[in-house]
Amino acid sequence: MADDTVTLYIEGEEDDDEVTLPVEMLDLMREEEESDAEIVGDLALFSCAQRIHATVHHAEGGDTEQYRDIEAATMELFEERFGASYAELTGHQH
Repeated sequence: MADDTVTLYIEGEEDDDEVTLPVEMLDLMREEEESDAEIVGDLALFSCAQRIHATVHHAEGGDTEQYRDIEAATMELFEERFGASYAELTGHQH
């Protein structure tokens, strides 16, 4: 199976990581000439937006000023990257 996967490397300020994914999964998600790194970057930001949204709007005790500020910053970055709001792309609005 090693030939059917791709490993991407994530560089952080303090540490690095890597993720190995099936090539076919990335191919299914690919739009036009998107690179593997772009696909995984999109997934990372989408996952973070989903998580902070769930924390603020759906978790007990998550609707705090700190979390709302984090959500606002994340959603701004989300719109910059995707050219649409989280609500528009997910159909999930409050």
